[in-house]
Amino acid sequence: MRSLLILCAGLCAGAVAQAQEPVVAEKPLRAHLAYLASDLLEGRGTGQRGADLAVRYLEKQAAEAGLKPLPNGSYRQVVPMLGMKIQSTSQMSIVANGKSQALEFGRDVIYGSGNGESELRVDVPMVFVGYGIRAPEENWDDYKGVDVRGKLLLMMLNDPQPTVDEPNRFGGKSLTYYGRWDYKFEEAFRQGALGVLVLHTDASASYPFYVPANAYKLERVHLAGGGNRFEGWLEENASKALFTASGLDLAALRASAESRAFRPVELTASAHIEMHSSMRQLEQSNIIGIVPGSDPQLKHQAMVYSAHWDHLGKDLGKDDKNARTGKTDHIWNGAVDNASGSAALLAMAQAAAKKPARRTQIFFWPCAEEEGMLGSAAYIRQPAWPLAQTAANLNLDSMNFVGVTRDMGVPGSDASTLRATSAEVAAKMGLKLVPEVPDPAGSFFRSDHYNFVKAGIPGIRVGSSVFSGDGLFDFVNDPTGSLARIRDYTQHYHQVSDEYNPAWDLSGMVQQAQFTLNLGYAVANAERMPSFKGQPPR
Repeated sequence: MRSLLILCAGLCAGAVAQAQEPVVAEKPLRAHLAYLASDLLEGRGTGQRGADLAVRYLEKQAAEAGLKPLPNGSYRQVVPMLGMKIQSTSQMSIVANGKSQALEFGRDVIYGSGNGESELRVDVPMVFVGYGIRAPEENWDDYKGVDVRGKLLLMMLNDPQPTVDEPNRFGGKSLTYYGRWDYKFEEAFRQGALGVLVLHTDASASYPFYVPANAYKLERVHLAGGGNRFEGWLEENASKALFTASGLDLAALRASAESRAFRPVELTASAHIEMHSSMRQLEQSNIIGIVPGSDPQLKHQAMVYSAHWDHLGKDLGKDDKNARTGKTDHIWNGAVDNASGSAALLAMAQAAAKKPARRTQIFFWPCAEEEGMLGSAAYIRQPAWPLAQTAANLNLDSMNFVGVTRDMGVPGSDASTLRATSAEVAAKMGLKLVPEVPDPAGSFFRSDHYNFVKAGIPGIRVGSSVFSGDGLFDFVNDPTGSLARIRDYTQHYHQVSDEYNPAWDLSGMVQQAQFTLNLGYAVANAERMPSFKGQPPR
């Protein structure tokens, strides 16, 4: 009898504890999502009116949720930026064998300034530098000590492919940070080049040329500081024509770039560039709200949740057709990317504020992710919490809007102890973890958590990616149809058709948010902070 009483007492205590766990509610999540993705917020474009409305909404909701502001009394972390928009008078042409061939902006090439230079008129030699990578740990150098200062560099996306002898070089089948366009631009600047054009293909980028083209035709934004005088992308057919004009076989050059023996190749063609840009100084804001920790010692450490609030905004200069409605549309609403994550984070914060964890919890809405993860980069430069006392970052970006699943993706978690913690949380929720699979699209490097990883803080984006090609959404209801609906999103990514649909089943989004919050609490209540198993992923 006594054993039975003890058992009952234990079960009752467990039930009470479970009932006290923060629960993410669908109703507020849906309301936040519908508002953030509405036409009223005009696509939340960086530097636009809709961005100001989004910031006001987020800080108001953070306060109402019970989050504490920063020590200065504000929920805003101001991020100074430089805005740049290419003018229609800009032009670029290729000069070869005495003939000039114009490149059409938006169709053949896209470009802009990376350093705030409003006027650029040059005739510049071009050099093909393969993948444009310098990686000592891989014994790889595409520059080979060649002086490329003042030249326009042409380079491929991605990184060198694995071979039979080296199946794991540069991450094997997975893309590393060396393969990202961000790195390509950074390395070209370090080499003193005038500028860089990455050679786009749908396969190497994992998205069509119109995706970066849509961003470049709007105002582009940079953090204050150095950058390339000229940087952009060259469309595949235009790339082939350029190399042919120089008497070179692009396919053969691509093949040669797979070898460590590759050396830069100077083109006989040159580029004539006349770039005119309008420039302005602007400020955007990260939104930060805090749930102070309850443990006298551990409260000095923090668990950070994040989801970027921005999208591409509004453009009245083009007649963009909405693939869903067939009508002209000028607003990139960004419902999935990333009103979904921002809304989920608000719903999570509302739950978390009612039950503090041992460590402090920080809810972080970065700005300007679509401009190159600028808000989170600015946070790392001037953190609201000491980086050495930051336990982890769990990031939400483009969430599941189709339905509940039997699994949960935590890509990149295998690099740290977050994998084991995720497995424990998943088991308690009756879920299985998606196995780590090759990530050819480099999804791990494409959202705000990676800035935390670069700073030495374990971080992941929670949820499978429709761009990774993994197909790892094990939907409970109508698996085939549900998977088709989630994959259809690739046709609406960074398009005006990424709009909120009231008919969406948000049970999967709530599930994803609840898992993220549970994982955050597991980290925030643990005796030790998470750690990397080796070097942070690169």
